[in-house]
Amino acid sequence: MSEEQATVTIRANGSLRIKGAQLIGADGEVIPTEESFSLCRCGHSDNKPFCDGAHRAAGFEHPGTHNAPTE
Repeated sequence: MSEEQATVTIRANGSLRIKGAQLIGADGEVIPTEESFSLCRCGHSDNKPFCDGAHRAAGFEHPGTHNAPTE
């Protein structure tokens, strides 16, 4: 694991790109990954939680921005 800070990038019309972090399953076990990996956010991947590019065929659209909730 890198000493750098982990990053999560929201990709426009695509996945969440994770760099420098561990992925831990519901059972508490570490899921093996590369240094960088992408997580599905469209719900159409056949390899969940990982992105397999299914968002393209599914027509998933989201600009990749986030509006923080207001209190």
